[in-house]
Amino acid sequence: MRGILTSIPFALITVICWGSYGPVLHHGKEGMGGNAWAQLLCVGLSYFVITVIVPVYILKTKGEQGAFSKRGVRWGLGAGACGALGALGIITALTNGGSPVYIMPIVFGCAPVVNTFVSIWMGKLFDKMTPGFFLGILLVALGAAGVFAFKPVAATAVAKASGDSNLVLIVIGISLTVLCWGAYGSLLHKSQHHMENSRLRPLLCVGIAYFAIAVIIPILIMSVSESGFPKEPTFVGWSFSMLAGVFGAVGAFGIILSFTFGGKPVFVMPLVFGGAPIINTIISVLEMEAVGEVSSMFYGSLTTVIIGAIVTLVTAPKPDKLERQAAVDDSAAVNDSAEVDDSAEVDAAE
Repeated sequence: MRGILTSIPFALITVICWGSYGPVLHHGKEGMGGNAWAQLLCVGLSYFVITVIVPVYILKTKGEQGAFSKRGVRWGLGAGACGALGALGIITALTNGGSPVYIMPIVFGCAPVVNTFVSIWMGKLFDKMTPGFFLGILLVALGAAGVFAFKPVAATAVAKASGDSNLVLIVIGISLTVLCWGAYGSLLHKSQHHMENSRLRPLLCVGIAYFAIAVIIPILIMSVSESGFPKEPTFVGWSFSMLAGVFGAVGAFGIILSFTFGGKPVFVMPLVFGGAPIINTIISVLEMEAVGEVSSMFYGSLTTVIIGAIVTLVTAPKPDKLERQAAVDDSAAVNDSAEVDDSAEVDAAE
């Protein structure tokens, strides 16, 4: 009980940050001239400060448990790559006429399903899938379809007025984010495991990957493309785009802190993926001043998505104690073997 009480405040930080991510990013779109690469650059710069500079400073001044390992670094870089590509997907959907009022609930509903399937594949738990798990997937699918079909009229009107709505790119962007953010958690967990449960080292790897994908690549692309950098970026455009990156990074760190202070995935992740869409919808609807225009079918679909995501997470197949111990023993054996091989290579070199 104590672990729940001490970890919930950090989980709520993630709920607020991730729930605000889409609307804040959307708010900065016009100020960046609808340039997706410029917005991704802003997100990447924010991630660099929070997930690279801050962890490096803390590790050098105070230190932390755990240690770097080749496997941990690889998994951490993979998690960061998924996070950055997911951000690109969101930005692509938003800059092509999409609205956070329906994009983010679909992402928050479908990403846990992908995450669960990745975990099942990694743990070889296909034989432990239950009817409740499949029910959760069905609810997410039905709810996501309803959210898209019954999206507020104001969101559709804004897209038509801008004249740049592209349904294909919106769907591609959402799909990319769902797949990448769905895999993010499992990869980050693997990285922590191989770094002896370190918190800052995996986060540092995430930041390095973000810097490569969300800072270097956008700069190179905008340098050689015809459209180039935004011609007249506004302060609002830069500030809101970077603030979105801050929310994304702080939200990720909030989950890590929640686990550190006794939180368990079984209640932390349902809280996050259930609460973030609610915050997102409240902000988006109020921004559009469309409270009275949102149909009951949209709210019903949103509720179905949230319930489906929670059911999926709660009923996800989990290894029993013997399987978990066997996995730990196998991992230890692999690490010991790797250390022996590394020592042999050093001896041979000498």
